[in-house]
Amino acid sequence: MSQLTEGASVPQITFKTRVRDESIGGGNPFRWQDVTTDEIFKGKKVVVFSLPGAFTPTCSSTHAPGYEAKYDEIKALGVDEVICLSVNDAFVMFQWKKNLGLEKVHFLPDGNGEFTKGMGMLVKKENLGFGDRSWRYSMVVEDGVIKKLFVEPGFGDNVPNDPFEVSDADTMLAYLKSN
Repeated sequence: MSQLTEGASVPQITFKTRVRDESIGGGNPFRWQDVTTDEIFKGKKVVVFSLPGAFTPTCSSTHAPGYEAKYDEIKALGVDEVICLSVNDAFVMFQWKKNLGLEKVHFLPDGNGEFTKGMGMLVKKENLGFGDRSWRYSMVVEDGVIKKLFVEPGFGDNVPNDPFEVSDADTMLAYLKSN
């Protein structure tokens, strides 16, 4: 599948997420919740940044924390939500966000890689022992349509490096300010 481009609709899938539910007793106050693409994007302006994996160096030190630091500025420019997406399961995404101490950015697990595959951004990272992962990118989505897409250079399977030049929070913020 080829990469989606600006003007295309985001893939229609259902994400398997975990949410806190205080009505659940015991030591595990979480339940499964299916969330559709329409529930996330319909009638909203959303910034999504996707990255190769939770707990990985650049993702943990710069990419996710950068969006957390710029969250209020991004929201002030008419954005309804800022989402970090990765091909990781809900448990890993929850623990990663907790480990980083981030509170504002919404972490969305693409555990089966369905959304990422639909975006044309699923790559093989077998050379690193990661299996299938997302290429690093960011985008602005309005009412389910990709308005702006920043894809890191060098897209491809088993690329030995992990470029981080255009999907960062500063690039996104500069774009939003100019539009």
